[in-house]
Parts: sequence; structure tokens; C-alpha cells
Amino acid sequence: MARTLPIAFFLLALIGGSPVTRAAPPPMPPALPELEPPRRSRPQPLPVRPTAEVGGTRLALNGLSQQAAWRWGGLEARQPQALWLPLEVLEGQLGFSSRSRPDGGLALEWFGRELVVPPGQQRSLADEVAVDVAAILRDVGVAVERRGELLDLRLPAPRLLQVRSSEQAGFRRVVLDLDGPTLVRSSDGGVQLTLLSRADQLAQLTARGLRSGSDGVVLNLSVPGVTAPLRLFTLGEPARVVIDLPQSGTATGTATTPPTAPAPIDPRLLALLGPQLRWDQQVRAVGGTRVQINAVRIDPRSGPLELRTLSRPDGMAGLSSLATLAQRQDALVAINGGFFNRVRRLPLGALRDQGRWLSGPILNRGAVGWDRRSLPRFGRLRLDEWISDDRGQRWPLLTVNSGYAQRGLSRYTAEWGRLYQALTGSETGVMLRGSRVQRRIGSKELAAGVALQPEDTLVVARGGAALPWNEGETLRLDSRPSDPLGNASSVMGGGPLLLQNGRIVLNGSAEGFGAAFLRQGAPRTVVGSDGSLLWLVTLEGAGGGGGPTLSETAWLLQQLGLVDALNLDGGSSTGLVMGGSHRVKGRGVAGSVHNGLGLVPIGGGEGANSQRLAN
Repeated sequence: MARTLPIAFFLLALIGGSPVTRAAPPPMPPALPELEPPRRSRPQPLPVRPTAEVGGTRLALNGLSQQAAWRWGGLEARQPQALWLPLEVLEGQLGFSSRSRPDGGLALEWFGRELVVPPGQQRSLADEVAVDVAAILRDVGVAVERRGELLDLRLPAPRLLQVRSSEQAGFRRVVLDLDGPTLVRSSDGGVQLTLLSRADQLAQLTARGLRSGSDGVVLNLSVPGVTAPLRLFTLGEPARVVIDLPQSGTATGTATTPPTAPAPIDPRLLALLGPQLRWDQQVRAVGGTRVQINAVRIDPRSGPLELRTLSRPDGMAGLSSLATLAQRQDALVAINGGFFNRVRRLPLGALRDQGRWLSGPILNRGAVGWDRRSLPRFGRLRLDEWISDDRGQRWPLLTVNSGYAQRGLSRYTAEWGRLYQALTGSETGVMLRGSRVQRRIGSKELAAGVALQPEDTLVVARGGAALPWNEGETLRLDSRPSDPLGNASSVMGGGPLLLQNGRIVLNGSAEGFGAAFLRQGAPRTVVGSDGSLLWLVTLEGAGGGGGPTLSETAWLLQQLGLVDALNLDGGSSTGLVMGGSHRVKGRGVAGSVHNGLGLVPIGGGEGANSQRLAN
């Protein structure tokens, strides 16, 4: 039996004290009893392999437990031959630094140790990129043990030897000298380190602009007024943690509040909760799984907030926390958006803002499009683009401003960023100024990077595709979306499309999703509509479960009364920010994301858009 909790319960949880006097919003629509939920098939035993390989979904880091997929190779319970961990865990929970290589590989660094991972040695784990780090963990001295579904990682706490700092151009660099490596956990605006420190060292950190708090073994650091993840990296011989503080993040006083305290909710959101903006939670069972559902509903045609895409103002390359994206555009409510390549930190799907393609659609995947003061439209979307010359010859363009690289021609504009660097090993290009070919560009120049001006169009050829145009030629671009929703001012891509006109239309293979992705249970993020209201929804496994499958998600949403629904990125990307407070974190931690959807006060949030136009 589904249960809907009263809104006063959530206000109490958010601001403390007694429930405020406020009319509770209407409950979620009741379940439709005549429909049967999808049932999960009985799991089949895995085939026996010569080398044992097992996995789990829980991870403990020095006793701190969280959800995370892992895979162990080998027969010993404490000495893995291989240990695959998600890149999100390595970067956000252990302190690894990573950079992508031109061949699509990864270069990881951790306390002076480097690990190069070619594309063929990366693997998909749940819905994350994972790499084998057994050797580097062993080299650093991390003790590992598997116990059923739990992987336990432990590293003794080193001592903080000294605190140093220096002023750099635009930021202050703080260096922590340690007598050994440690686990470094990043959060919104904060860092948590397992190490031994003294009171006088905490005072030194405070004097350098950091709030600090310690229980003797765990040191919490944050910067007052900063919610974005801090830039940090590690060095070895001797072990050091380097933190770069933004110039504006200077502290005063001697506050010692650890950064783990929840952020206060924006009073503007509290004033709207109720008839104008409905936020409900409930738990429902499907296929043997209990699912925690958060749903925010609003009428975008008459409500006080409008739906906006959330993205970084400095181009398509890079990731941010959802809280940072929301804060930048003053979104009172935000969910994570579409898919992206976590290794390259580039978008993999449609993202359109103010009528401009920041990133084009791929693979005819599901998308949602909307104009101001209107309900969104849902469908599957591709962008049909052709470039033609004066002789009447035409060539198809596969993508626009996309991290999805395949053989053929693609185009890039200044919306991609100030610079384009080749995404594959051998690319050639031509630069157009307006409609005229300005110059041809070789593979070495593209690999080094080519500047993009607002009036430029760069056409890139991959996989040996021909570029038959010479300087001075005039070319014409024809572009049309396959569905009218692609003409909307704003578009967000995801997939698969789950519901359309009241029917379940899930067809993941037609949208280019693999069988493993379609079968797995995971935290989900969804944008949808019931025909009257816009819905922003997150779904998680209640009580620490993995979450619903896509078919279970579609069925649950149909039961809630939605008629249209689009799956967005999920897993560790799933997030919900309410009034500046991160209320839902996919697998227990706030993963970095590429873009999002936000509800912004009417007429607000223009700062980020103006900044992007200036770029």
C-alpha cells in the first residue's frame, strides 16, 4: 500500500521545530488497481568461470558505508587479483585525480602513483565507468576485504605534519603535509579527510580561509559561502593534499562547523510549498522492490516558477555538482539532466537553451521540449542536418556540439566552448565564417585545439571521412528536427522515453541502450507530465536497495497518473536539490553531473544566460 506523507512532515525535517501552519497539498493520485506491475524474472546463476569474479553493491571506506557497485577478481577474500571501482568513487571518495587521454583512455593519479587505463581496460559497472585499481590500492597500503555484498577498504589515518599556503593568481593554495596517504572525500563545498590533527593546526586552517572541525580522526574542511566542490589533488613523496580556495572564499572568525551540516532551505521555496508547488514523498512496492519516490509538481503555465535547463556557462566540457548548477541560475528546485561521458566530461544528448543547440540529440533518443509558460512535449528526437555546396552535392552531418564521436561529419560552434580539441585519434576539419570556408585544418592542429568564435562553424571529419571543400567556397546548412518538440526554445535529451499519451512506450534498444542497462535496477531521475502539471521525479530503492528497473519505473509513473515521462541520467547522477539543500543523492553521495533541469523564479536566473552569451 502506497503512503503519502503530509507536507508538514517535510517542513519539519527541513527547518526543525514544530510543523508550520500551512495547508497540506493534495496527495499524489492514487494507484490504479486494475493494472499489474511488471514482475522481475527469477535470477539465473552465473556461469562458472576459471577465475572467480564476484561483485556487490555496498562499500565501506574506513567504516563509512555507502551504495556503490564493485567487482572483485580472484579467489582470496583479502587479496584481489583485480578490483574494479567506479570512477565517481575513486575521484569523490578516495581523492584520485583523473584526466582523459586523446585515445579515450584515462590517466589516474593518487599520492604520486600513476595508473594509465586504455579504453579497452575500462568497463561498465552498474551504470558507471570502472577501472581496475587493485595494484595502486595495494601499493598505497589500503587493506581490502570482501564480505558478501560489502567491500571494506581501510587505510590507517596519517598525521597532519604542517599546514602551508601561498597566494596564486585568483586563488589561495593550501597544502597539507602528511606522513602518509589518506582517503579524501569531496562534497559540495567541503572535504573530509581521515587524519590525525591538533587544535593549533585547526586554527592554522581557519586563518587560511577554511572552516575546520575534527573528531580526532576525521577532519572536515569547508569554505564559508562556497557550495561548489573544491579543487584539490594529491602528491607523493612526501604525501600531500593540495586544496585551491577561490579568491572570494575567505573566512573570518574562528568557526569550526563541519561541512556536513545540511544547508538551510531557501525561505522563498518554503513560501511556495503548498498549492503553488507540491512536493510529496511516498514508498511503493514493485517487482519485490520498495521504491522511495520524491515528486515535485507545478503548473508551468501559471505558477511562480518556470522550467529551465541548467548548464555551465563556460562551454560543454566539464562537470559540476547539481547544487552548483542550481545556485548559478537561482533554481529553487533542481534535478540532474541528461547523459554524459564521465571520462571526457562531455554531453551525450540533446541540450537546447534559448533556441540554441548547446549539444545536439543522438540516436533518436527520448527528449522533452518546452517554451516559456507551457507544458512540455515529449517524444523521440533526432536532428537531420545536411551541408551542401554550389554544385548541389550534399553531405549529412551526424551531430552538433556532441561528445558522441563516430565516423562521418559533425559540426561545432562557439556554444561548445572557446576551444575545440579532437575527440578521436585522427580528425581533419574546415572552418566556416558565416557560410564561407575560411581554411582547412589538419589533424595536428585539431589535436592541439582550435579557437571557436561566435560566428564560426567548425566541420570535423572522423574515421577518414572526406572534406571536399576548398578555401573560399560557399556552403549551405540545412537543419530540421524529426519532431516539432525540437523547435522549442528549450530541449533536454535523455532516454529511454517511458510514457507517451498515457501509454508505456519503453523501447530501449531502439534508442541505442544496451541490454544490461535496460535490465538493471538503479536510482532514477524522470521529467514528466500528467496533462496538467509538470513533474520532476526521483526514484530510489527504499532501505538501501538498488532502485527500480526501467520497466518498473514506467509502471510506477503510470500508476501515479503521469501520461508522459522521460528517463534522464540515473545511478550516482540522480539528484534533487530543494532550496539549496541536496535532498536526494543517487547512491548516497552527490555525484558530479553535466547538466540539469531547474525551476527558476519567473524573470530570474538570467545571470548565467547572459554570461554564456558573452562567451
